[in-house]
Amino acid sequence: MAILYTTVAKEACAEQTIEKSRFIAYIRPVSSKEEADAFFEEINDRHRDCRHCVPAFVIGDRMQLQWGSDNGEPQGTAGAPIVQMLVKEGITNVAVGVVRYFGGIKLGTGGLVRAYTGSAKLALDAAGVHPVRQVCLLTVDIPYTLLGKLQNNEKTMAFEIADIQYLAQVTVTLSFEPEAKEQVIAMLSDLLSGKLPEPLNIEETAR
Repeated sequence: MAILYTTVAKEACAEQTIEKSRFIAYIRPVSSKEEADAFFEEINDRHRDCRHCVPAFVIGDRMQLQWGSDNGEPQGTAGAPIVQMLVKEGITNVAVGVVRYFGGIKLGTGGLVRAYTGSAKLALDAAGVHPVRQVCLLTVDIPYTLLGKLQNNEKTMAFEIADIQYLAQVTVTLSFEPEAKEQVIAMLSDLLSGKLPEPLNIEETAR
């Protein structure tokens, strides 16, 4: 299944202390500049007493939007290095905010770059990565008596059962790559003795 892009698996936070300065890094998957800006506002509200709150984001399946601010730190020592780290790691649709509480010891230009990128990388490691793929989702109702057979088919065929709802019948959502669409439809037709609903509820999405 082709990977469209890689983002972070979840929101996360990481913290470290360097030469008495406290660095707190926050990371969140986002899909737009507006979502990133809202994330940065949350961080700023949480740390109103902080002098430096460095924001950065990379957005777009081809990393089309890249932005970072040094937020009072010497030029090129904070926001841009975080963006460069994210691009180097191949991560997009992500926003990072690194808060610094100054501990009284100056870190120097190189020290600041290492501190901000290292803190952002700790948050990235805590969040984990998630490869986003183009998939088809097919939702269909089947009798309870056929659920076991469908689950057995899942073990040997190119689809996954993404969701099950136990209602009057079992409502299942199958996830599969677009190239497997005909195979999955044929499997369902065989399972349901040719009684497929019309039209089939198939959605193509990235997930």
